[in-house]
Amino acid sequence: MKKPEMKHVIYIGLGTNLGDRKKNLASARRALSPKVLIIKVSPIYETKPWGYADQPDFLNQVVKAKTDLEPTDLLAFLKQCEVRLGRTPTFKNGPRQVDLDLLFYDDLIFESAALTIPHPGIVKRGFVLAPMADIAPDFIHPENGKSIKQLLAEVELSEVNKISP
Repeated sequence: MKKPEMKHVIYIGLGTNLGDRKKNLASARRALSPKVLIIKVSPIYETKPWGYADQPDFLNQVVKAKTDLEPTDLLAFLKQCEVRLGRTPTFKNGPRQVDLDLLFYDDLIFESAALTIPHPGIVKRGFVLAPMADIAPDFIHPENGKSIKQLLAEVELSEVNKISP
């Protein structure tokens, strides 16, 4: 009997700035299976740190995926993945082995103490918008009605550099 297809389309931002950064991204993508099925993977971008500058540069990418997990269960799963991959607590916007951010979940607008969807910082973050524009330029932000391509045109990109196709 064929397994039913996962029903929710999600976008996850991946970031890393410690250790072997490319290997960290690959490990993070593998860690998502089988609860998250990746459909598309963006190119990798190297970016300057955001929020706290005195740390190594980041590698960032975005994946489009499907899941059957509900939003809060998905967040818990992503946090478990981060810990399994070596993330240890630091300070806000500090260096990290791996960071998995739930950016969008279908066209859901959701807010709780632990989770906000869409991710609240996405409209200001070129390091998320640039890779997402490579895989979903016409995706519409459910709160402001703008496409990812439109949002990307509104942010500074001088320190966001594509390094891998």
